[in-house]
Amino acid sequence: MRRLATPEDIDTVFVLYMHEKIVPFLGYDPMPLDEFRAIYQELLDGRNFYVYEREGRIAGFYRATRYPGRVRHVACLGTLAVDPAFHGQGIALAMVSEAIDALKAVGIRRVELFVESDNAPAMRFYEKLGFEREGTLRKFYQRAGEPEAIDDHLMALLLD
Repeated sequence: MRRLATPEDIDTVFVLYMHEKIVPFLGYDPMPLDEFRAIYQELLDGRNFYVYEREGRIAGFYRATRYPGRVRHVACLGTLAVDPAFHGQGIALAMVSEAIDALKAVGIRRVELFVESDNAPAMRFYEKLGFEREGTLRKFYQRAGEPEAIDDHLMALLLD
């Protein structure tokens, strides 16, 4: 079940965000909780950051951002992660499917997301859901401690 994240979720979200299997694929490098607080507050302020619960625990999270104006029919999914303790249990499928259904219900006709070029499991997962790779942002994603930036792939799903 998905719900908007709350200030009380920060500790769980922080631990999950900074997990060694997750942090390489999210937008920030590892940091202490005190530095993360401002980032988390920004996520909350957008009113578009959701946690997904299973068995009374936060099993994952994502952000769904609707674009304004003439592209109001488009949303971008991002900041998406599933707790490794729940991997292989269908959480990602359930969470992303619920997100897409909710976006479609409010008139979204196109869902976009970005996937790092070295995240083959994520690309395969999104392709199985019908997302198609539409382009590559070359040398776009730079992780701390890595000498080279990597490519980011734009993937999209049309809901019409």
